Amino acid sequence: MKQLFVKYKVVIQFLGVFLGSYVLLSLLYGFYLHISNGTSHTPDVVTRTVAQQSSAILKSLGYNAAVIANNDQPSMQLWVNQHQVGTIIEGCNAISIIILFIAFVLSFASHWKKTVLFLLGGAVLIYSINIVRIAILAMALYQYPQYQEVLHTVVFPGIIYGLVFLLWVFWVRSNTKKNTEHSIEGEQNKRLYE
Repeated sequence: MKQLFVKYKVVIQFLGVFLGSYVLLSLLYGFYLHISNGTSHTPDVVTRTVAQQSSAILKSLGYNAAVIANNDQPSMQLWVNQHQVGTIIEGCNAISIIILFIAFVLSFASHWKKTVLFLLGGAVLIYSINIVRIAILAMALYQYPQYQEVLHTVVFPGIIYGLVFLLWVFWVRSNTKKNTEHSIEGEQNKRLYE
């Protein structure tokens, strides 16, 4: 049994860090949502901010956009030119996706400074792309309401998850490349001293 743990130490470590950080961050986020929403039906601060920023992008593109808090659920209605094109709920604010991104990056952490900088940069990029994604989705739903299902369930989730996947690939490749270079240098140095 001990040999299995030694043999698969890297895999076990990856799973432990990934699952541990994902569960911990998800619990903290759930606690934030519980405190933020309380007994009211207003959305949390992050969801409201995402809705307002998406509306601001639409306005900057010449659309008459507005967001209105729902009275019966914690969400924001997104309106374009007096037509409600969508409802922004907690799941639209990209925090759950950022948590998934963070858990994966921590699983492949190498140097803490580099890891922290990549986490901050990646989280800001995901958050920003998500706002732009919501604004573009709102424009598409306003112009082509008949394609709502495919736009909302396939195309636009693909954008945000595709971005996260590309960031993961970049992170793994940058860490693997350096680790491989260090291993090769170590082997060469070892041969020189033999």
